[in-house]
Amino acid sequence: MKRYTVTVNGKVYDVTVEENTTGAAPVAAPAVTSAPAAAPAPAATPATAANVSGAKVNAPMPGTVLKMNVSVGDTVKRGDVVCVLEAMKMENEITAPSDGKITFAVAKGTSVKTGDALVAIG
Repeated sequence: MKRYTVTVNGKVYDVTVEENTTGAAPVAAPAVTSAPAAAPAPAATPATAANVSGAKVNAPMPGTVLKMNVSVGDTVKRGDVVCVLEAMKMENEITAPSDGKITFAVAKGTSVKTGDALVAIG
């Protein structure tokens, strides 16, 4: 056994190393490999005013749609929460401005900019 003093990043360590006296080649530890990272899913394209019909409920701020409370075909009343928008680590409830039937809705997880259509009420 041999003792060494090793300094790493300014910290001193006392290390003891065992000497190979058998003459056999040292056994290497198996290499650690990781699975290749999956490619990120493409971001959903938010709807624009050009392809949405009905009264639009637009995003008041940029964020990510955390939860969709409605689907296309659902009927909502004024004040119903249609989705939850996460912006600046805050959950913001987005409500329906009028009664009607949902004719368009973005998907959960969609990143939106200020003014992007979240739902349309026909």
